[in-house]
Amino acid sequence: MASAPRFRCAVVSAVKHDYVARGVASHPRFELVVVADDPDIPQWAHERNQQFADAHHIPYLRDVERALSEFDIQVAIVSPEAERHSDLSIRAARVGKHVIQDKPLATSRADADRLVNAIEQCGVRFLMWNRNFLPAVLHAREQIKAGVIGKPFAIHADFYFAKDAGPTKGTRLPGYPPIDWRAHQIAAHVDGADGGLGHTPIGELAVEGIYPLGYIRFLTGTNVQRVFAQTTSFFHQAHADNDVEDLASVSLEMEGGMVGSIAIGRIGLASHPSGGEIKLHILGTEGALVINEGRPEVGIYYKNQPPKEARQRRMANDNDFLLADNFARAIDENSETVLDARAARAIFATVEAALESSRTGQPVVVRADG
Repeated sequence: MASAPRFRCAVVSAVKHDYVARGVASHPRFELVVVADDPDIPQWAHERNQQFADAHHIPYLRDVERALSEFDIQVAIVSPEAERHSDLSIRAARVGKHVIQDKPLATSRADADRLVNAIEQCGVRFLMWNRNFLPAVLHAREQIKAGVIGKPFAIHADFYFAKDAGPTKGTRLPGYPPIDWRAHQIAAHVDGADGGLGHTPIGELAVEGIYPLGYIRFLTGTNVQRVFAQTTSFFHQAHADNDVEDLASVSLEMEGGMVGSIAIGRIGLASHPSGGEIKLHILGTEGALVINEGRPEVGIYYKNQPPKEARQRRMANDNDFLLADNFARAIDENSETVLDARAARAIFATVEAALESSRTGQPVVVRADG
């Protein structure tokens, strides 16, 4: 690794999740050299970008194309508001930069298709940031590949995310205006609960669905063909006011006769000592696996512990390093990443179909291709 070439990275907006850029930088082959964004974004967004640049002692340019061309960049790390994901990734790909992107892939099918086409036409590598290399998920994959449970035929993922999203549902007093989604998400950045940041409200299937659907794809290697979903705004006033879901269940019909399901929700900080209830249940012809995504972990409790501090801490978690290592290998070998653009679009299409199903009350066929 010491003799392998390093990749110079531009952080193309750190407005939403700067943990993506920090995760990439945990690998010695990646170096953050500049932060860049468009000049016409709001002042609060410029301030976030500048704070990240200052923290890493690198310049901030209000000119994406100039940063990509003048700083000898090989990799663009993209994490703006959700609506700008595809546009910034496409612009980076079109000037020959490899792309690591925050979720979701896009906010419309047209944008998702444009992004996949740009990545493939320009011959660059793409990675959708994910959690597939968490220790428990890797262990599950090893057990499946070793044939411990025989041939898998059914899989379920619980993904109950224990983070708040503002006032609980039912607390808005009569006569008070609905919560403004974008203003709420900007304020939520302080404690990291701004996953749906953007002009258009988006619910938990779009925001967090990448994780359980990514696990299912990673563990089974199959595509989802048809879905049936039910969604609701159950926990949070912001979701209810903006008609987006914070709780959902999705049944999956998959290739080869496999079936699956996910239960997903942003269930509030008070619901769990840390992180949330995130488990995988896999049934095979010779046995079954139940995997807790947070393991291995230790519990830490002490007097006067801050109420929002996680009580359970994950151990031996090299997910960020392993994702970056996977991306470096993909560049070196001109191979695909663990969650490339086409796989990310397949997950986008599954979420799209699930939301349509929840509106119509009918099963919906997944349109994975453009």
